[in-house]
Amino acid sequence: MVCGFLRTILGSAADIEVVAEAHDGAAGVEAVVRHRPDVVLMDLRMPGMDGIAAIEQLARRADAPPIVVLTTFDSDQYVLRALRAGASGFLVKSTPPEDLIGLVRVASEGHTVLSPAAARRLIAASTDGLSARDRARERVAQLTEREAEVLVGLGEGLSNAQIAARLYLSEATVKGYVSRMLDKLECANRTQAGLLAQEAGVVAP
Repeated sequence: MVCGFLRTILGSAADIEVVAEAHDGAAGVEAVVRHRPDVVLMDLRMPGMDGIAAIEQLARRADAPPIVVLTTFDSDQYVLRALRAGASGFLVKSTPPEDLIGLVRVASEGHTVLSPAAARRLIAASTDGLSARDRARERVAQLTEREAEVLVGLGEGLSNAQIAARLYLSEATVKGYVSRMLDKLECANRTQAGLLAQEAGVVAP
C-alpha cells in the first residue's frame, strides 16, 4: 500500500519516473544496481536485510545514487545511523505529498534533505559529547586549507557551484577538491562530510 501510494504521488510529477520498487533490503540493492536510478527512497525496517545495511552496501558503490530515508521512525539512533551509513537525507512518511516531490528533486541535485524533526535531532546530537567533537576535529585537521574551506561549504549545505562562486574557483576544481576530501575523511558522500563539519564545529549547526 505504501509503495503504491508513493508511486502515485511521485508519478504525478511530469519530471519524475518511478523505475522500480522493492519490499526488502536485498531486493532494493538489486533494483538499484539494475535500474541505476537518480534517487533512492529507502525504508529502514524491512524483512531480511534492513534499510541501514542496504544503505551501507549501496554507499560503497562508486556510482551510488543519493539515498533518502523515508520512514516512520525518526529517533536519534535512526537519523544518525542512516546518515553515517551513507544516506543523503532523512524524511518521515508524514511528509506532505507536494513537499515530497520537491524534496526528491532537491535530493537528485546532490543536496541534503531532512525533515524538521530529523534536523533538530541531528543538530542536538552534533553538540553532544566533547570526545566526538575531538575525534571529528582530528579528522578535519588532515585537510589542506582549501579543502577545509570546501568542507565548510558542504557543512552549510552549499552546492559545488555555490562553493565555487564563494572561493572564486571553477566548479570542476571544487568537484576535485570534494572528491579528494571525501577520500581523506573516509566519508561516503557529501552529507557525511557535512555532518563531520558540524561535529568538528567548523560550521555553526
